[in-house]
Amino acid sequence: GGARLTVFRSNLHIYASVISEDSSKVLATASTAEKELRDALKGNGGNVAAAQLVGKRIAEKAKAAGVEAVAFDRAGYAFHGRIKALAEAAREAGLKF
Repeated sequence: GGARLTVFRSNLHIYASVISEDSSKVLATASTAEKELRDALKGNGGNVAAAQLVGKRIAEKAKAAGVEAVAFDRAGYAFHGRIKALAEAAREAGLKF
């Protein structure tokens, strides 16, 4: 059981959400569409560096919400490129999955 980490990517952005086990509640979100990250990335939210930032941020926000471990839901994406970068950065920042 436990929470789920889902990802969604477009050409311009990458989004991550941590969703409660019963899918009723979004516990944390992070994305390159957030102003803070847009500024840090100077508008380039579609690359691996952007995905790493989002991964780190979703881990921090999840932990702040009391979530230490998640099931990683790739939503059909292959585990490489931005998806892999996001996952690895989230793990490095202390989110277990």
